[in-house]
Amino acid sequence: EVQLQASGGGLVQAGGSLRLSCAASGFTFDDYAIGWFRQAPGKEREGVSCISSSDGSTYYADSVKGRFTISSDNAKNTVYLQMNSLKPEDTAVYYCAASPPHRTWSDPYEFDYWGQGTLVTVSS
Repeated sequence: EVQLQASGGGLVQAGGSLRLSCAASGFTFDDYAIGWFRQAPGKEREGVSCISSSDGSTYYADSVKGRFTISSDNAKNTVYLQMNSLKPEDTAVYYCAASPPHRTWSDPYEFDYWGQGTLVTVSS
């Protein structure tokens, strides 16, 4: 059974940091790209970042470049999203998802497997 377990969300003040984790199981981790998406109330789900588990290539939305860092621990089948300098506009439910490689990293429809969300709230 494919499972993606996202964790690490919480309440933080603007300027603070959080680290999200996405633990994967039930599929060959190295064969997939793992992405982070977020969805704020009343808004569409948007791609935040993505990492290719096979070659470590990383991708970021312009809105988070320089503040967020995605990394992968292939031995633990886990992907992390380190979020620094958080802003109130980063408030959203964050989801991790898995996609075969060479798809459009920021398109949620390209991702086959999804975890449950973890809520990130940034207060001003």
